[in-house]
Amino acid sequence: MIRRIGFAAALFSLALASGCAKGGNGVIPPAVTVDVAITSPNNVSSNAIYPTQSLTLTATVSNSVSTAVSWSLSGPGTLTPVTPATTPATATYVAPGAAGAATITATLVSNTAITGPLALSVIDITTEVTPATLSVGNGLTQQFTAVAVPDDAPQTFNWTCTANGASCASFVQDPNVSGLAYYKAQDNCGSNCVQIAATSTIDSSGCVTTPKNCTTARVSLVPSRVNGTYAFQFSGYDSSTNATAVVGTFTASNGSITSGVEDELTSTGWAQHSITGGSYVPISASDPNSNNAGTLTLTTGAFPNRFQVVINSAGTIQMIESDGHGAGSGTAQVSAASSIFKGTQTYAFGFSGVNSSGQRVGYVGVLPMTGNGTSGTITGGQIDVNDNGNSSDGICGTAPCAVTGSYLSNGNGSWHLALSSPVTMNFDFFISSGSANKATPLTFYAISTDPSVNPAVSGTMVLQDSTQTYNNADFNGNSVSALTGVSGANANVALIVGTTDGNGAFSGQFDQNNAGSILSDIAFPAAGSNNYIYAASGANGRYTFQMLGDPTASPAVAPLPFVLYASGQNRGFLLDQSSASVMTGTMSPQGKGNGNLAASELPGTYAGATTSSATSAVDPIAANLLLTFANAGACTAECVNGTIYDSANPSGVTATGANPSYAIQVNGNGTIALTAPSAQNFVIYAVDTSGCANQGVVCTIQDFLMMDVDKTNLNPSIIFAQQ
Repeated sequence: MIRRIGFAAALFSLALASGCAKGGNGVIPPAVTVDVAITSPNNVSSNAIYPTQSLTLTATVSNSVSTAVSWSLSGPGTLTPVTPATTPATATYVAPGAAGAATITATLVSNTAITGPLALSVIDITTEVTPATLSVGNGLTQQFTAVAVPDDAPQTFNWTCTANGASCASFVQDPNVSGLAYYKAQDNCGSNCVQIAATSTIDSSGCVTTPKNCTTARVSLVPSRVNGTYAFQFSGYDSSTNATAVVGTFTASNGSITSGVEDELTSTGWAQHSITGGSYVPISASDPNSNNAGTLTLTTGAFPNRFQVVINSAGTIQMIESDGHGAGSGTAQVSAASSIFKGTQTYAFGFSGVNSSGQRVGYVGVLPMTGNGTSGTITGGQIDVNDNGNSSDGICGTAPCAVTGSYLSNGNGSWHLALSSPVTMNFDFFISSGSANKATPLTFYAISTDPSVNPAVSGTMVLQDSTQTYNNADFNGNSVSALTGVSGANANVALIVGTTDGNGAFSGQFDQNNAGSILSDIAFPAAGSNNYIYAASGANGRYTFQMLGDPTASPAVAPLPFVLYASGQNRGFLLDQSSASVMTGTMSPQGKGNGNLAASELPGTYAGATTSSATSAVDPIAANLLLTFANAGACTAECVNGTIYDSANPSGVTATGANPSYAIQVNGNGTIALTAPSAQNFVIYAVDTSGCANQGVVCTIQDFLMMDVDKTNLNPSIIFAQQ
């Protein structure tokens, strides 16, 4: 009994001791803390403060009746507490005029052992000039834009332009937009002889101290931007709304077309035409877009033969028909050397067109080609077909179908592709751009030559990356997909930014305009569901994907099954497997964005054009779009200006944006709103990006896809825009 009393007393003593330690109620009081944060400007990173930047700092004291603090600064800059003291306490920090590191500390007056430190990194302002490399035609004008990083740095610049070390003859900074300048090619020099740079007005020494932090545009002066041998492809509709397609090649000598050949599909069948002449003529030299737009004519004896074109910094030509005999769009690129096409190479392909009844049809697949470049064989290929909603037709019974055949040079810059299975089919193809490098794969433009027997289709073949194993683990990363199809007599288009995880899961966001029925910024999959998946179905690059649908609807609309034939990681040709929309398109890797994109990465001059038209009611457009950042003119934020060309306005109309004109989310999808030539709303999806030197920050979005999301537009299209 004595022992029990002693044990109880001991427990009681422990309880008292514990109660004293916990404040007498058994609960440990929360610790007193001081936290210092940047409260103005909003969303500023403490690791990216620009020189001379002014910050408002707030010290938040938690779990203390007394909230008074004292402030101290270790490192460069100035710190000024706000007086009389506020609650919570605030102070103003002004960064030094050069890069450095500082620590600001708020100390609790009532207990100086309690402090709240905030480390700051002051970094040099990085400037990016775009386009970074390009050619400018003699006497023509090119626009250049500049942005400063961090994004909240003042977008004010001092520009310089030198030609062989001397000041350029004609270079002007825009009086309203500090980040915009115009160069007119009136200097007497050649390759990379002109250098254009912009430095921050408040941190010009940053580029001197660390030159890699600031890009310099390098310009080559040429007699004409259209020079060399090109491959081109075009698709659209004639004046009677019959589908038509053209692929071919032409050779230009400083803007004069000297020779070429084309294959054309029309309602009367297939025909081949010689290109005996023609020209490329830039628009008026007084136009600020004169280096990027003009008229291309091809003397063929047939239509289409006249195109309004826009040219990006790499020299790629995007074009729409402007001869009044139909409407369509296409592209032309300088051809790669035919010597690259040899040995054993596998090509993924995507074709679209119409069947004998004029209904939409699509093909995707792979063609393993072995030969010497002049002739060779095709074995072990595969094809999937969607013929007006049917994956089983007279060409392919049960997909995927095996493909065999051969190819032979035509001797005129094209090759003939003769398939013997699954049925006899014939195509011609022309070598477009690219190389054996997986980053820039060799590309062919192809067209069917037996439309009376098989569907009339045309499209693209891309060299498959042979280093990939094409399993689920090989598909891992960000991608952007563009899809085009029909919805009855109207168009059905969609853009998707997605992430494959290497384990079969597919997630992301998409926008869709299905004949005026709009799905905006739809996240997939829905929480708790796993119905958006992908799966490899063999080492030949064939995958199945679940896309579109509507997981946000009640009840949810299931995604559509697609097949993708990959040409590389997160890259290939897409075809919906079952719907009458026959949605076809491409998947492209998103580049270096990795979910960290911002509006300041868009400024530049973009050449854009409709990629393809699903119906004859689509109005193809070509455009030069000038995007600027922190404008000081009529538009005071992210602004769009430029010229849009279409069938009704082959000479072009001015395009301007709202205020702000564009926005982009961190994952690369956003919006553009135009006010002229009419109110139009687009979604944009960034595809390819490049990094600037400043700590790997992405500084330039090199190309993006656009799609009209106005409910009144029943025939939208996908537009590809590239710097």
